[in-house]
Amino acid sequence: MTPVRSVTLVSLFGLTVLLMHGCSSKSGSLIGQDLRGQEERIAEPAIKEIPPNDAHLTGSRTHPAMQSELTARNATGLDAGMLADILFDFDQEAIQGDALHVLESDAKQLQQDSITRLILEGRGDDIGTSAYNLVLGERRAKNVKAYLRRLGVLTDISTTSYGKDRPLCFEHSSECRQKNRSVHLVVQ
Repeated sequence: MTPVRSVTLVSLFGLTVLLMHGCSSKSGSLIGQDLRGQEERIAEPAIKEIPPNDAHLTGSRTHPAMQSELTARNATGLDAGMLADILFDFDQEAIQGDALHVLESDAKQLQQDSITRLILEGRGDDIGTSAYNLVLGERRAKNVKAYLRRLGVLTDISTTSYGKDRPLCFEHSSECRQKNRSVHLVVQ
């Protein structure tokens, strides 16, 4: 074998090893410089406030018979206006602004009346999926419960979520959607 030919074979072998090494490290094998796996992250699109158009559905919650049933189920167990609902911003679970003052007022009322059992019903508006609003409603209810505990309310408190499936208000308006983005307090 001539020296030129042996140099060429060594060069080809080295080039082949480099190419294989480069391909294998890019394909995800553990050979190569980057042994740390990189996570692919996909940003979730923001939820846009686009009101649904379900008024034409006869079995929907906008049907008059369903409205009266839901109104009866939504009763708090107290005189009207005694406890106020805790309202939330669109797609938010944090208690903010005026809702903090309302919750502090509700906590004082609960302690004064020696309420022993309370259910916090988390809700969402009619925007987004039922599953998403169920989770959001539960987070809202749990945040209200935690804040009531911080305020010293020792009542037996349970949480539940109805998402968008058991609204407090039935109209398709911004004001009505705001009422449904809430935690409703029910005394038992």
